Amino acid sequence: MNELTIMQKIAVWALPVIFAITLHEVAHGWAASKLGDQTAKMLGRLTLNPIKHIDPIGTIVVPLLLLYFGGFIFGWAKAVPVDARNFKNPRGDMAWVAIAGPTANLIMAFIWALIAKIGLILQTSNPDIGLFLIYSGFAGVSINLILLVLNLIPIPPLDGSRVLSAFLPKKQAWQFNQIAPYGFFIILGLMLLGILMPMLMGPYTIFKDIIFNLVGLQ
Repeated sequence: MNELTIMQKIAVWALPVIFAITLHEVAHGWAASKLGDQTAKMLGRLTLNPIKHIDPIGTIVVPLLLLYFGGFIFGWAKAVPVDARNFKNPRGDMAWVAIAGPTANLIMAFIWALIAKIGLILQTSNPDIGLFLIYSGFAGVSINLILLVLNLIPIPPLDGSRVLSAFLPKKQAWQFNQIAPYGFFIILGLMLLGILMPMLMGPYTIFKDIIFNLVGLQ
């Protein structure tokens, strides 16, 4: 996409980023609602309206900066509130709520790959529409797989840590979750040290190759 202007890149990436981040959070709230916690529902967070989920820094500023300077695009939305006290099995149910977000990203990555495939089919008859769908499709696959893999890292408060906590003894799980206030700084440190991207690239490539093979983009 290096041949695109910054405004063209924004047009291509806007919908994939907004949908990836919004549906990730809605999936958490939907899973929590199904398991007995209606907190997100009562606060109006079980909606596809992105305005309800936008975090000015994570949804707008960070993706725009990454888009401008290059590299992988990712971001975050306002976390959907979940009260584990409303679950019958708080630790186990919280793990299911956590895994719902990355699962939504996996499904969306597959859908965006299909959109890219449609773009390839249309490219001959409608080159402008076809090319836009191709670029948007690949952007959608990229942002969703990055969010999928990133959130599965077991560093509190990322989703992977919630899953890991469900398998730890209660005392160790409590101690492990005390890292949560420092999780962002740990991720930032890994990024600045050049460790984060190599950690993500292996799983990212595996998921991408599987999806591309299923859709016929290889």
